[in-house]
Amino acid sequence: MKKYLILLVTVLIMASCTNRNSFLVTGTLKPSDKKMIYISRVNVDEIIPVDSAQIRNNGSFRFRIKAEEPDFYQLGYSTGDFVTLLAAPGEKINLRFDSERLAEKYDVTGSEGSGQVRILDLKLLETKAKLDSISDLYGKAGNESDAETQRKAIEDEYVRLVRDQRKFNIEFILNNMKSLSAIKAVYQKIDDQTYVLFENRDLQYMKIVSDTLTKYYPNSKHTKALLSNFSKEMNQFYSRQLEQLSSTLPETKLDPDLKDINGRRIKLSSLKGKYVLLTFWSVESRESVTENLQLKEFYRNYNRKGFEIYQINLDADEEAWKAAVRFDELPWLSTREDDPANPVNARLYNVKSLPANYLYDPEGNIIATNLHGRTLQIKLSQLFNN
Repeated sequence: MKKYLILLVTVLIMASCTNRNSFLVTGTLKPSDKKMIYISRVNVDEIIPVDSAQIRNNGSFRFRIKAEEPDFYQLGYSTGDFVTLLAAPGEKINLRFDSERLAEKYDVTGSEGSGQVRILDLKLLETKAKLDSISDLYGKAGNESDAETQRKAIEDEYVRLVRDQRKFNIEFILNNMKSLSAIKAVYQKIDDQTYVLFENRDLQYMKIVSDTLTKYYPNSKHTKALLSNFSKEMNQFYSRQLEQLSSTLPETKLDPDLKDINGRRIKLSSLKGKYVLLTFWSVESRESVTENLQLKEFYRNYNRKGFEIYQINLDADEEAWKAAVRFDELPWLSTREDDPANPVNARLYNVKSLPANYLYDPEGNIIATNLHGRTLQIKLSQLFNN
């Protein structure tokens, strides 16, 4: 008796471990001529076949799938006729299909995630059917006098349905943020070109989902893919914003045109044909003064080889600037902002601290920024000693 109990406990423990590392799928299909049904894992950007099962005479089938984490699966006859499951280890999923087209009408129990996915898919299927009907009506609108009014009404209804679907997905996301099913709500499409969440501001929902799932499913490949995609989408969004902003602004040229210490106005662009170091500095900046002394050495070594410095001073005191230039015997083009209280050029070049510099090639292109000391010395040596 004791041996029997030990054996029974061992069997139960093994069965428990099996359940934790797999899930069970059973189901009943509407009678048809189909003999096999298949299940595949959705691996972010590819579908991986996992198993197949024979459909019994009574329409039933059964799968046991090894799994270590919740994941998306496609179950069906083919890549064009399937339903999506969100299955987790230990679940006993039961499906009942009441239509020859699997996704049109089915019930699922035993899996919270799969139930959530079903709600999403059926809602979108319903919306698509209505949109198709409206599109047909639009195409059949005749040339009668009231045809334009009909088309306008059809267009308004089309927009309403699309926005209702978007609203549905947003509400779904907010109610199911801790479930991987929220990822499906983010990526659903009305057609090949149009996401349900189609507005720029909908990126906030992608962020909400990625932030939440990173906490609950940090190691899931779907979470990592969503996080990566969100980052790309945000970069593209910022790029679009900058493009739109720049298209509305007047053209701004980075070409300082300032007076030198003798009152002559000199343009930076007049130095084309040389390597030019544009620098910003102030007498009040100890680092700037120290760097000027080092720049004198670089200027002495490379000026005859085609190196020039165009320096812009930001001091409010004009006399202090002129005195510093003369005292340190700075040999290059020394200029000063026309209005140091409104340093236009410093702002255009996004100067945040002093000293700051920009290295131009002979064609007038910026090839390096904020090179100082040894780094600048190496760069100049590469340009003039090779």
